[in-house]
Amino acid sequence: MTDFFLSLGYFGLFLISFLSASLLPLASEVFVLAMPPLGYNAWWIVVVATLGSYSGSVLNYFVGKKGTDFVLGRHIKIDPKTWTRAEKFYKRWGPVALFFSWVPFIGDPLTAVAGALHMHFGIFSFWVIFGKTLRYVVLLGIASRFFNIF
Repeated sequence: MTDFFLSLGYFGLFLISFLSASLLPLASEVFVLAMPPLGYNAWWIVVVATLGSYSGSVLNYFVGKKGTDFVLGRHIKIDPKTWTRAEKFYKRWGPVALFFSWVPFIGDPLTAVAGALHMHFGIFSFWVIFGKTLRYVVLLGIASRFFNIF
């Protein structure tokens, strides 16, 4: 599967980032780290991965906002315990909690909770894009420093 997505280049990175942010247990970080040694531009990797991941979060937002009335809401389910943890985290931190939308297991439900609580879409977008962009920049920065992938 890794080879398939890598063979699609930036489009494959967008797809895997989208899927990994939309409640599926995938990790876009593997692909982000695999692309620079193949000659892909690090800044384009950050932009494309962020756009894909943000798009997946937008899907979660609308699943949360529209519930099962949303077409995919009937098929995308969040474990009730995970939902409760995300809701508590969100209520404690408010919109800033969405900065952590990239964190495994809690990040995706956070974006759905934001939709369910009818958060303003602009505020949602700011925090999600900020957190996800910073994650990819830091990830590639650490990788370039310690693993010399560039």
